[in-house]
Amino acid sequence: MTPRGSILIKFLVLQYLAVLCVPRDFDFFYLAQQWPGSFCDTKKACCYPTTGKPNADFFIHGLWPNYKDGTYPQNCDPESSFDPSQISDLRSSLQMNWPTLACPSGDGTTFWSHEWEKHGTCSELNQHDYFDTTLNLKQQTSLLKALKSVGINPDGGFYSLSSIKDGIKTAVGYTPWIECNTDPLGNSQLYQVYLCVDTSGSNLIECPVFPRGRKCGSEIEFPSF
Repeated sequence: MTPRGSILIKFLVLQYLAVLCVPRDFDFFYLAQQWPGSFCDTKKACCYPTTGKPNADFFIHGLWPNYKDGTYPQNCDPESSFDPSQISDLRSSLQMNWPTLACPSGDGTTFWSHEWEKHGTCSELNQHDYFDTTLNLKQQTSLLKALKSVGINPDGGFYSLSSIKDGIKTAVGYTPWIECNTDPLGNSQLYQVYLCVDTSGSNLIECPVFPRGRKCGSEIEFPSF
């Protein structure tokens, strides 16, 4: 093979590898919000943040880019490490709306770092806009208010899965996906609510595909926190 031919082949290989390494544009976001009472009401322990027990409200779990085939990109830019200084003006709001209940107790920084590096780097948003956008979406959806408005309260009672879905859809205009976990007695309980968002991060949409999370029974518990 001539040197010129060898160079051409190397160039084509590099071009091919470059295409493989660049994630394709994603199709939508999942906005995942978690009920803290269900996070703690399992056989696995939970720990309050170092800032103290959070308010009894749904917490943000994450804003996750996804594809319509059910797969998702992750860790799209290893060089874009989490930088707390870029979200210093959002810190108090993050501690209130996006805390962590994982053990050992923390101030949220490790959790936010994980969410940014795994999911945020694929969002086509800068770090500040990623967190600010997610906080705004939480306020826009107001899940606990939506449920309380139809008589569904975090009081340890059992409610039909259909009434929970309908209550949220009535308030936000779009169909949620409900994920459940189980309490120590094996009861199915409201754990996470997923809504879908367009690629700009601005508008809720109907989900092109629902997550592959843990499904619920027809009657589920809404534990207190």
